[in-house]
This record gives sequence, C-alpha cells and structure tokens, in this order.
Amino acid sequence: MNCDVADLSLAAGGKKRILWADNDMPVLAEIRKRFAKSKPLKGKNISACLHVTAGTANLMRTLKAAVANAVLCGSNPLSTQDDVAASLVKDFKIPVFAVCGENRSTYYKHINAAIDHKPVITFDDGADLVNELHTRRKKEGHRIIASMEETTTGVIRLKALANAGKLKFPVISVNDAASKHLFDNRYGTGQSTVDGIIRATDFLLAGTKVVVAGYGWCGRGLAMRARGMGAIVIVTEIDPIKALEAAMDGFEVMSMAQAAKVGGLFVTLTGNKNVIRAEHFRAMKDRAVVANSGHFNVEIDIPALKKISKKINRDVRNYTDEYIMQNNRRIYLLADGRLINLAAAEGHPASVMDMSFATQALEAEYVIKKQGGLTVAVHDVPIEIEQRVCRLKLKSMSIGIDKLTPEQVDYLASSGEGT
Repeated sequence: MNCDVADLSLAAGGKKRILWADNDMPVLAEIRKRFAKSKPLKGKNISACLHVTAGTANLMRTLKAAVANAVLCGSNPLSTQDDVAASLVKDFKIPVFAVCGENRSTYYKHINAAIDHKPVITFDDGADLVNELHTRRKKEGHRIIASMEETTTGVIRLKALANAGKLKFPVISVNDAASKHLFDNRYGTGQSTVDGIIRATDFLLAGTKVVVAGYGWCGRGLAMRARGMGAIVIVTEIDPIKALEAAMDGFEVMSMAQAAKVGGLFVTLTGNKNVIRAEHFRAMKDRAVVANSGHFNVEIDIPALKKISKKINRDVRNYTDEYIMQNNRRIYLLADGRLINLAAAEGHPASVMDMSFATQALEAEYVIKKQGGLTVAVHDVPIEIEQRVCRLKLKSMSIGIDKLTPEQVDYLASSGEGT
C-alpha cells in the first residue's frame, strides 16, 4: 500500500484508540452500518485532508464501508496521532500520508499524494487541499464533483475564492451547519482548548485573567469553559454585535491593547492574522502565556515575538517555549502557535465529532446523488441532513422530543387566527 506514516509498529495502540472513540460515535456507526448495505460511494475516489485523530479514523472507516477508495492526509503538521495513522494503514487498509511534526515540504508532499489519488470528492479542514487544486494542481480540479469544508478558516478562504469568481467546483460548508458549529466549535473547541493548555502548562485557571480573542462559536465555547473553571474572562472583538453579546453574556470586553496589560493567559480563536502583535507582547506581564486555537499559526505574530526577544528557551515544558524580553520579562508560547487542542492534546472529544463527521459522511452521499446539479459556489448543508443527524444523536442519548399535532401544523401554515 502506498502510504507514509511514522511507524507501523504503533498500530496496536492506535487501534485501541480508534475503537474507544467509536464507542462515543453512535451516529457515525449507524450511518456506517447503512452504508455497508447501500454502498453509496462505490468505486469513488475520495481524498481527505483532515486532522488524523481517532475520531477521523472512524469517518474514514465509514467511507470505506460505503465502498469508496479513500485516502487521508493530515491538515496540520502537529495534529497527526501517529499511532492512529499506523492503525488505519495496518488494520483498516486505508492509505494515510501524515507524520506528526512533519516539515512544510513533507506536509505539501502528503497533500499532493492525496491529489495523485485522483479524487472526485475531497474533504478538507482548512482548505489546504482545495487551495492546492486552485493553484499548483489546478488542472486536476476538473474531476471534482464537490468538496466538504470542516472549519471556519477554510470557509473564509473558500468564500474569498467564490467572491473573486475563482472557485472551480462546488463546496459544502459543513462548518456552517448548525449541527457542527453549535456543538463541535462551541463545546468541542471549548473543552479541548482548555485540555491542551492545561497539559502544556499545568496552569490553574481559577482566578486567572484569561483573554479570549474572538467571540465566534469557538471563542464562546472557550469563554464558557474558562469561566466554569473559575477564570476571570476577558473577550476582545472587532465585531460590535459579538462584542455586545459577550458583554451581555457577562464577560469583560475590551481592546487587545487594554487586555494585554492585565491578562495572564491569551488564546486566539479568530481565523485572522496577527491578532496578538509586538505592541501587545511589550505590554504583557511577566510569565504571560500565549496560545492559539485557530486553524493556522498566523494569529499570533511569532516573527515579531522572536524579533523583540533577547533569548528563546525551547521546550521548558512539552509544547512550551520561553521568550525572554529585553527587560527580562518572560512570555510563554504554546505549541509554536499551532492548534493547542490538537498539538498538545487529542482534539475534540469523539462524542461531539460524531455529529460533524456524520454530516460529512451524509454530504458525500448527497453530492453523489446531486452530481452535476450543484452550482459552483459555497453551499450550506441541507436542513434535512442537519435534522437527520440531530435526530440520530438524540436517539443515541435516549432523548425524545415532541411532534407537531395536525392542529399545530395547520395553525403555523395559516394567518387567520389572531387576537
């Protein structure tokens, strides 16, 4: 099998993690069971550029159950779980191209290996694979029926392509599905970001001033979790509506320039560039901790931090580098500014990824059925798929909900009744 993983001898441990995660992914398991019978993706080449985690492994198993020819490459150099990658290759016979800690050259070599697979459907987390199909490998884009995008940063990039009239094939914004961002982004990112920070620092959140940059769904999730652990949470925003929402949710809201002077822990979750810059580093207190939970490591201006530091001590703890300023203040950067929840921890809990990956799997089936019928644009997930995923999740949690009575259906469809 053509693949590139760190060490196939790690497979036994990876298989345990994959099957453990599967216990918390009942929706995806139900879809996999159906796919094994109906084979909706039979013979279709699929390339996925996703974080190589135990949860992702169960998505790949589901695609294989649908009789797709699926391959996987990593969507971040530090997020690959090498034992999971090994198990996918050895135990589940799914080609993987991903090694934790790979350099930029190897990272793009792996993406190109996924494109060499000649996919008709792609899965992306950050749009790096799709971007390659729009730049260096644009001649390969003609065969793509559709692509699924998993994260906010990727959707931003794809909408920019669409707005510029450069998008070459339909894309489904799985990230914007309510069944994804309301749960995965909020509860998954909230919990896993805290997990990564604590693993890297052994930091006590109670009583700490935690600065959350960005109050989108990921920022909301982190702010909620940090407050629940006793932190004093400060939110920074550029959007007046989100800033007002954060204030009414009971958080302190201020500019990053103000927050830099008082914060103890800073976390960026914006999808934008250079949110924390040199002027903010200069204002920070001794032993301030800086981390990123956005997809790319550009949210923190690391080149500026290096430039204003007189010394850098690498790995003072796992995933923690110490930057010493000219006045001997220390700033700690976690995971080299990469996704802290995946670089220093294990990413989102499988139970929340169950919904996101179930949506991904059902979307693959949907685009095959719609082949040739989707316009070249960034599309929302159909509401029927969203509701199906949520109904299955509720069922797995033994939760029942009400149904409209015929009278209620008629009432909602009419305008005659009133005061």
